[in-house]
Amino acid sequence: MIVPEISQNTAAVADHYDELDPIYRRVWGEHVHHGLWATGRETPAEAVEALADTVGDRLRLMPDEACVDIGCGYGSTARRLALARGARVTGFTLSAEQAHYAAARPVPHVDIRLRDWLDNGLPDASASAAWAIESSEHMVDKPRFFAEAHRVLSPGGRFVVCAWLAGTDAGRWKVRHLLEPICREGRLPSMGTREEYEAMATAAGFVITGYEDASRRVARTWPICARRLVKALLVDRETRRLALGARNRIFVLSIPRLILAYRTGAMHYGIFTLAKAGGNGSPGEPGTSTRQEST
Repeated sequence: MIVPEISQNTAAVADHYDELDPIYRRVWGEHVHHGLWATGRETPAEAVEALADTVGDRLRLMPDEACVDIGCGYGSTARRLALARGARVTGFTLSAEQAHYAAARPVPHVDIRLRDWLDNGLPDASASAAWAIESSEHMVDKPRFFAEAHRVLSPGGRFVVCAWLAGTDAGRWKVRHLLEPICREGRLPSMGTREEYEAMATAAGFVITGYEDASRRVARTWPICARRLVKALLVDRETRRLALGARNRIFVLSIPRLILAYRTGAMHYGIFTLAKAGGNGSPGEPGTSTRQEST
């Protein structure tokens, strides 16, 4: 597990997203996650929606299912899947700015809560599907992140995790100059490898039914962000003020690091599909997902 020199906590994560809220929405929009390109011809807006739709597909969401969005950001994925799939979604964010943005855009059957997932207050077995898109990285206690998802899901429940992952064989230079600074600058308490995530998921009681290394399909997110940020710095006074004076301005340095981390294989983007055993001890319905491998 890659751990930055400076420890991070929930307050640091919340402060990061609260303070940089204008930059995130200006540079990338209301989906605070990578885009996913299939043909390479998709616009960035289409690509970020494609990632949300991929999560919905892998969960095989059905109308009126109770779902949980762990680290929901502005609630965009929750709103999209609720409207398109008929799901009932409870989302969790640490950011007051994100929660405020979501509250101003209400959608039926979507409830966005300003609360730590590690202290979520949901009843046992109260949801049949859950997802975490690029939020597990911010969790101080990753085993507990998986354990809480397992507790909240009903037997047969499905769980999809999209995660920034450290390369299994990342050498000392990549760790010191890419991965540790990315964790520090992005308020990530740690970044795990694929093997560590699978071990934590299994220890929590999940069955791993699928995995995709989507690094090549998401990596262009960061060159696009870099170009948009440079343009915003040139034309927008508020962006310049935050980039130069904000407490969390150091995150700007992570963009070139992230570009290089993907290109060198120091970092990967993994999509895990997990299932909680059903009443008969096997992964429950719907669906019969199989393991996927791609690079």
